[in-house]
Amino acid sequence: MTAMPASLSPTEFQTGADYSTNTANALIHLYRAEVGKMTAYRQRLDMTTNWAVVTTAGVASFALGSSDNSHATFLFAMFMNYFFLHLEARRFRIFEISVHRVRIMERFFYPAMLGERPDPHWHQLLLAELSRPRSPMSRADSLGWRLRRNYLWIYTAVLIAWFAKLDISRAKEVAFTPRSLLDMASIGNIPGWLVFGLVAAFYGFLIRLTVRATRDYPLEEG
Repeated sequence: MTAMPASLSPTEFQTGADYSTNTANALIHLYRAEVGKMTAYRQRLDMTTNWAVVTTAGVASFALGSSDNSHATFLFAMFMNYFFLHLEARRFRIFEISVHRVRIMERFFYPAMLGERPDPHWHQLLLAELSRPRSPMSRADSLGWRLRRNYLWIYTAVLIAWFAKLDISRAKEVAFTPRSLLDMASIGNIPGWLVFGLVAAFYGFLIRLTVRATRDYPLEEG
């Protein structure tokens, strides 16, 4: 992000009286547009989460509805939820671009309009954001944040339901042993131990994304 000057002389400050009517109106309309964009993408984020919840509920109902239905449907739910997670993370990054622009104007423009004396070079920061839109977070961070907020709960529900399906299928054939559960996890010619290993690696990857996610804003203090 564009760095702000460390020190300024009193004559370099700019207040609301220094803005022309056209400039002030343009910035106000930009602020309204960015807030509207934030609202639209906030709704899109909720919509994507709803898709993940509905998909998970539908798959669980189908898989647990009959003993003849394969447990592999839960693996399909894991894949679909990862697709929704990527889609939501992309929308979240765009949402955060508007949040950053709004934060710039709230921190510098509106205080100037109310008589304070903010850094006059803040326009350069806003122009940089408009000319080259950049989200304040990386793709990995956005994935981690959406996992932390919503998707870890969804994935936990999928994992519990998957184990329940395996246990129900196992109970009708043999007594419980770790080996019997591994055998029930097989899919066609794919052995159960490999399926368990892939699921464990995938969940480990999700946890790693969640733990490593950061959210640092250039204009936030502390």
